[in-house]
Amino acid sequence: MKTFRSLSPLLILLAARAAWAQDCHYKIEANDQMQYNARQMQVPADCTDIEVTLVHTGIQMAKVMGHDWVLVKTSDMVAIANAGLAAGFAHNWLPQGDKRIIASIRVVGGGESASVHIPASALTPGADYTFFCSAPGHYVVMRGRFIFGAKQSIRAAGNISAGTTLTN
Repeated sequence: MKTFRSLSPLLILLAARAAWAQDCHYKIEANDQMQYNARQMQVPADCTDIEVTLVHTGIQMAKVMGHDWVLVKTSDMVAIANAGLAAGFAHNWLPQGDKRIIASIRVVGGGESASVHIPASALTPGADYTFFCSAPGHYVVMRGRFIFGAKQSIRAAGNISAGTTLTN
């Protein structure tokens, strides 16, 4: 009985921590009109493993109107998108082995989805990150800010916070 009493505060603390744990799973949608459903993703700094799922809500095949999701430092986006042209569809429009690519989700077509796990250790709170679609020319309109280290998640039109799916 003494053991149970001494463990009770620890069990309560562990249960409270689990209840307040951040939801670090994000879902973003792309469609046949070359659009993501969000222009910003906010991730709290206490997420240790971030999962992003890309869902293509359109009907076009990947070779016709496929989309991917790529995370880079904002200053690297245009160079990576241009280098991806030479890589072609077979390599998801991304230069292979490029260390500037923090994370990427393969090209998906209508009705398909894919995910990526991003370790928080690959990110710096407050750094300037951008997510974009690397298909030729798509990055011009299909891109958004990725904010790691947000103090709170915002659930407003055009923004995605953990566990949220927004559609236009």
